[in-house]
Amino acid sequence: MNGVISNRFRFLALVVTVAVSGFSQGMLAPLIAIIFEQDGISSSVNGLHATSIYIGMLLAAPFMEKPIRKFGYKPILLTGGLIVITALAFFPLWKSIWFWFVLRLLVGIGDNMLHFGSQTWITSFSPSHKRGRNISLYGLFFGLGFAGGPMITRFLGVNEALPFMISAGLSLLVWLPILFLKNEFPEKSEEESSFFSTFSRFGKAWKYGWIAFLFPFCYGFLEASLNGSFPIYALRIGIDAHDVAFILPAFAIGSIVFQLPLGILSDRFGRRRILMVALIIGLTSFMAAGMLDKSVIGLAVCFFIAGMLVGSTFSLGVSYMVDLVPKHLLTAGNIMCSILFSIGSISGPFVGGLMMQYAKGINLFFTISMMLGIVLLALLSFKPKVESAKLNKTA
Repeated sequence: MNGVISNRFRFLALVVTVAVSGFSQGMLAPLIAIIFEQDGISSSVNGLHATSIYIGMLLAAPFMEKPIRKFGYKPILLTGGLIVITALAFFPLWKSIWFWFVLRLLVGIGDNMLHFGSQTWITSFSPSHKRGRNISLYGLFFGLGFAGGPMITRFLGVNEALPFMISAGLSLLVWLPILFLKNEFPEKSEEESSFFSTFSRFGKAWKYGWIAFLFPFCYGFLEASLNGSFPIYALRIGIDAHDVAFILPAFAIGSIVFQLPLGILSDRFGRRRILMVALIIGLTSFMAAGMLDKSVIGLAVCFFIAGMLVGSTFSLGVSYMVDLVPKHLLTAGNIMCSILFSIGSISGPFVGGLMMQYAKGINLFFTISMMLGIVLLALLSFKPKVESAKLNKTA
C-alpha cells in the first residue's frame, strides 16, 4: 500500500513539476512580446529574442545524458527548478534586451532539465499498456501550466514586474515536493556514457523513430509561433492585449480537454492513426483561423479546435517514439525529442517575425498550416522498422 502511495506521489510530483515549465514558457513569450511591441522594438528582433529560451533548451540537451546517468533524476530536477526560479526573479532587476535574452536562455536550460528529467523518469516506469495515458497526463499538466501563463499578462497593467514575481513564487512552491522524492537512475547501458557516444545513440534512435521526432518539432513550432508571434500579429491587426490574453489560452485549454482521451485512444487504436487525424483537423483549423483573423471569437474557436488535436502532438510523439525506438536507446530518444522541440520552438517565432516584416501578403496561420501539411506527408510515407516494433510490443 505504501508503495502504491509512493508511486502516485512520484508521478504527481513529476507532472506538477512539468506544469511549471509550461507556465514559464506560456507566460514569458506573450508577456515579453507585448512589452517589446509597446516599446517599439521590431517584430524580427522580438521574434529572435523569443527564441532564446529554446536556444537554452537546445544547448543543454546534448549534455543531459551523462549527468542523469551519473547522478539520477532527482538532482537534475532540483537543479533545473532552481535555475528557473532564480532567472524569473531576476527579470525585474534590469530592463535590457540583452539581459533579458540571457535570463530567457537560463530559463530554457532549467526548463530542459525539468522536461528531460521528468519525461525520461515517467517513460522509464510506465508499462506499455499505460504509456499513452501516462505521457498524456504529462502533456496535460504541461498544458495546464501553459494555459495559465498568458493569463498573467493581465497584471502588466498593475506593475510590469508583477507577472515575473508571481511566476517565480509559483515555481518555488511546486519545486519543493521534489525534495521528498527518492532518487532513481535510468536503465544501465553497455555503451560508454560520454558526449560523443550520446551522438552515436542519437543516430541510432533517429534511424528507428525519425517520424516520431517530427511531432515534438511540430509542437515546438506551434507553441512558440502562437506565443511569440501571434501577440505581435494580433496587435498589428487591431486586436488589443486583453483580447490576446483571451485568445491564446484557448489553444492550451483545447489541448487540456483532449490530451488524456487522445492518449487513451492512441493506446487502443495506434499512435499513427490518431496523429494522422490530429494533423488533418489541426491543419484545417489554422486555415480557418487565417480567414477569420479579424474575429476574436472566431480565432478563439479555431485555436480551441486546433488545441484539441495538435495540442497533443508532443505527448503523442513521445509515446510514438517509445513504441518505435529500442529500450536501450530511450534516454537518447527523449533527448532527441527535447532537441527537436527546441529547434521547432526556435524556428517558429523567428520565421513568424520574418514573415510579418518582409512577406506582407502571407498570413501567420497559413505558415503554420504549411508546416503541419509537411509533417502529415512525412507520416503518410513512414514505414516502421519491423524488429523495433516487435521488441517494444513485448516491453
